[in-house]
Amino acid sequence: MNNNYLIDTHCHISLTDDIDSMVMDAEKNNVLKFIMSGCDAKSIRDGLEIIYRYPSIFMTVGFHPDEVDNITDKDIKDLEVLLKTNKKIVGIGEIGLDYYHNDMNKERQREYFIKQLELAEKYDLPVVIHSRESIGEVLEILKEHHNRGVIHCFSGSIEMANEFIKIGFYLGIGGVLTFKNSKLKEVVEEISLDHLVLETDSPYLAPEPYRGHTNYPQNIKIVAQALRKIKNVSMEEIAEKTTGNVNKIYNLFK
Repeated sequence: MNNNYLIDTHCHISLTDDIDSMVMDAEKNNVLKFIMSGCDAKSIRDGLEIIYRYPSIFMTVGFHPDEVDNITDKDIKDLEVLLKTNKKIVGIGEIGLDYYHNDMNKERQREYFIKQLELAEKYDLPVVIHSRESIGEVLEILKEHHNRGVIHCFSGSIEMANEFIKIGFYLGIGGVLTFKNSKLKEVVEEISLDHLVLETDSPYLAPEPYRGHTNYPQNIKIVAQALRKIKNVSMEEIAEKTTGNVNKIYNLFK
């Protein structure tokens, strides 16, 4: 099977005004598949319409930690129904802990993080993990469960990277890799391509030279080029390795 193309493993396509143009622009840059994040009620609802219309777009569903004060156990049950009825939903996420925006509801964040991890275990689905000001606690919770998946927008140390890899996770690498003073470059130098996937988090976190502007999935090529320079390999190898990793996680080629 030809893996010589790029996949954006984390993007918020429901926030895009012109999806047709987005897909075409991405294809011109050899980005042929997309995994969009449905991380609240609206993005999940909008995403279900999008994945129905576009064969190249898949979705993960879950509730971002910022949403936990707005959801109940019924919402978790509704997630389970979606998992049973839609084959283009390929994982649960983004889920996790975020103490940067709100550290007053830590217990509730942990509660719903664990409930979604357990749902992923039940259906043997990968998870997409969000962590901000909470990476150590996220790691400890994951060690207590049996999940696999992606650490979204990884920005931790080499030691932390190896801990996540040890328990079955891949590292999501995005536009931060291109930032001039990013310490992520030093981490990526030490981590095998066997453990990395590419993401944009579009419309957020645009890479250089577009930092501060709207991000698009086509910019995954810029991230791939930065990774190629660090690893001193060809773009073909970057595409083959990272796309192969995505298939190991999500099995998009079945």
